[in-house]
Amino acid sequence: MPDTYKTLEWDKTNERYFEAGVDKCVLYKMNADKTYANGVAWSGVTNITQNPTGGEANDIFADNIKYASIRGAESYEASLTAYTYPDEWMECDGSKTPGLGVYIGQQKRAGFGLCYRTLIGNGDLDLNGADDYMLHLVYGLTADPAERAYDTVNEDPEAIEFEWNMKSVPIKIATPGFRPTSILTIDSRKFKTEQEKALLKALEDTLYGVSTDATTSEAGSPATLPTPDEVLDILELTPAG
Repeated sequence: MPDTYKTLEWDKTNERYFEAGVDKCVLYKMNADKTYANGVAWSGVTNITQNPTGGEANDIFADNIKYASIRGAESYEASLTAYTYPDEWMECDGSKTPGLGVYIGQQKRAGFGLCYRTLIGNGDLDLNGADDYMLHLVYGLTADPAERAYDTVNEDPEAIEFEWNMKSVPIKIATPGFRPTSILTIDSRKFKTEQEKALLKALEDTLYGVSTDATTSEAGSPATLPTPDEVLDILELTPAG
């Protein structure tokens, strides 16, 4: 029986998606042994801009023609702006403390990982009530020194918005068929059945932590950043065998 086809349709109801906003940012500072410490909530984040570099095609010419095109390796870079930051960020920003609120600058910068969420709207839906979102997990980051401007308070005061540029060293994925990566993105719209939604919740419980239940004494768990292979395992995407 021959294949059947339908004419393409645009702007169908309930398929007018767009992505906006950023929230639920979590910082996972890297330990000396390259593992990640328990995550801490990063409030006040206003913008995260991904700015990958590399990956450009390098054309090769021979015999008076374009002979081939070799594409270079891609590097993950990004910028983050925020009104504030958690104490754990100070070491990532090149400061260490001997205690009592004293921070010594120009020290070794700790590496870190991030998790954050962007919202997906659909048509005229209010983003504040959006159910769909993208989870972004970023690994192997370090932050560059950043400019800070302190202005006098005047009749039109503004809060200081800090900004950092970040670069990443990709990490390996043991699952066959994938190159090393710096970022994973998870689309909540793809988790449709109750079983699939339970897998996504298990991942979010890992990323955000689970509170100990004082009434039942049920044990909680800290917020941790799973490796890409661990993410695939939690979502039951690791190939058998």
